[in-house]
Amino acid sequence: MDQLEQRVSNELRVGQDRNPQSAIENRKSDEPCPICKGKGFLVLDVPPGHPDFSRAVPCRCTQARLTDQRTRALRTLSNLGSLSRMTFDAFMPDGVGLSQALLFNLRKAYDLAVAFAREPKGWLILLGGYGCGKTHLAAAIANYRIALGHSALFVVVPDLLDHLRATFSPNSDTGLDERLDAIREAPLLILDDLGAHHSTPWAQEKLFQILNHRYNSQLPTVITTNQRLEEMDSRITSRLVDPDLSQIYEMLAPDYRQSGVERGGVSLSTLNLHGEQNFDTFSARASELATEERENLRRAVGLAQTFAEAPSGWLVLTGAFGCGKTHLAAAIANRQIAAGRATPMFIVVPDLLDHLRATFSPTSQTTLDKVFEQVRSAPLLVLDDLGTESATPWAKEKLFQLLNHRYAAHLPTVITTSDSIDKIEPRLRSRMLDSGRCTVFAIAVPSYRGSETQQATKRTSRKTDKVTR
Repeated sequence: MDQLEQRVSNELRVGQDRNPQSAIENRKSDEPCPICKGKGFLVLDVPPGHPDFSRAVPCRCTQARLTDQRTRALRTLSNLGSLSRMTFDAFMPDGVGLSQALLFNLRKAYDLAVAFAREPKGWLILLGGYGCGKTHLAAAIANYRIALGHSALFVVVPDLLDHLRATFSPNSDTGLDERLDAIREAPLLILDDLGAHHSTPWAQEKLFQILNHRYNSQLPTVITTNQRLEEMDSRITSRLVDPDLSQIYEMLAPDYRQSGVERGGVSLSTLNLHGEQNFDTFSARASELATEERENLRRAVGLAQTFAEAPSGWLVLTGAFGCGKTHLAAAIANRQIAAGRATPMFIVVPDLLDHLRATFSPTSQTTLDKVFEQVRSAPLLVLDDLGTESATPWAKEKLFQLLNHRYAAHLPTVITTSDSIDKIEPRLRSRMLDSGRCTVFAIAVPSYRGSETQQATKRTSRKTDKVTR
């Protein structure tokens, strides 16, 4: 029992009520508080010399009212408006009718948002198309912080720029610098729909000033956008992709406001053709390879298994046709499915480009953007046989856009190629050579010639053929 409850017990003699707060909550709205009798303040029953002696302190009913008023004021300042209904409790982290991969993706976005709301540190960047839930999660973070009595400023970027422009009006009672400072210094700033604004030089400059200040001051910030990071002002992008400050997460869930038919997409992955290619079925070729070759292959398997356990960054496997790189890449993807993780996408690069070209057909049931988005945003992407595609300028550009996005968004990617790294298109090669995000390993073994049993059968067949002749 704290001092307030002790004073209530001593002065009001409510011995039968050992829970004054409960009495406050259960009373009717027109009844006076049973603790302070409607006065709103109390004088604590403490001895002379105590710091609180003869000092009036707010009653719990007053504290509750002040907290409610503060919460209302914070909501007004936060610009949440009707978004106050967007809480974590109102969010459906398991979605409706989603595939296992999309469900996994949505649940992880939800968990990231909850963790950030509990302890806002750094920046949280939520990417994704319209209606995927990113605004709901951003608003839920603001509502959570406000419910705890903390400040949070939620603003849609086009509205923010309008507010700044409004300061130029002769009737404005707030100057541009004052309003800009209030936004830059907000304890928690949530910018919704970055990239949806009219991109004038003035608008870009103001956004950069806001984000650069918060970047330098390490102020907690949440940003949602449906724009590709590489399409933004390079100054802003450089702040957003700082791995020491930002968590970037792409939400893949389709617009929940659309019907199931409209949400549907083309299945591009051909992993089902590689269902038997896992680590257990991979041959170490112990009796076939020289000592150095066996060690090289053992290291390749180890790298693949490590990546499969916790996919992060890029893994690039190079080597001659038949050396086992496709088997290892498929094994990584199959391990994800076996572990119940996000469903990976496995696709051969020439097939991918064919899928993209097919969207130009008048009879196509989908668009280039939808197919491209499906691939570039896959939770785990395996691109097999990079370098075997027709190297047209269009193909090079699409592959660069795809891989550059995954590089900037820190999305796990596995690439196999029979080309050496120095033959890869320069822009892609620069990403692959970033040792902080990419591991490149050359499988230096000859083409697989079949199982040991098959080889023995071939040797016996050749001997028999010699005897016959």
